[in-house]
Amino acid sequence: MAKEIERKFLVIGDDWRQLAKGTHYRQGYLNSAKERTVRIRTIDDKAYLTVKGPTVGVTRQEYEYEIPHADCVQMLENLAEKPIIEKARYKIPFAGLTWEIDEFFGVNAGLIVAEVELASESQAFEKPAWVGEEISSDPRYFNSNLVKNPYTTWDK
Repeated sequence: MAKEIERKFLVIGDDWRQLAKGTHYRQGYLNSAKERTVRIRTIDDKAYLTVKGPTVGVTRQEYEYEIPHADCVQMLENLAEKPIIEKARYKIPFAGLTWEIDEFFGVNAGLIVAEVELASESQAFEKPAWVGEEISSDPRYFNSNLVKNPYTTWDK
């Protein structure tokens, strides 16, 4: 069984922007139930199907498979829940870990989050200066929930 142990934070400031080049992601959900999500996404010219179980703490089961790009594009257009998530992902090494920053566009414009994958829930790690409030347990920030309740519609 594959497991994902991930902590998620809001990003503060713009200092991170000079550290990496972004990659364009388009992703959608074929199923966004909290008990299981089925996501499809394109990353440049590659495409993936991902199945995730419920989050317990900051851990969940995750299975990911490469699929034909053309099939994924068709599923995004014809089968995925709308709106499609559009974002740029920046991968930044820091203190022995890789931080992934997602800058959202479209109906989620203005939202920028940083995620770090860990080997265990108790793993100690150093946070970069551009990492702010932890949002790991706030379901509003789950990508699958950003489809149902986009960031631009929130009372902030």
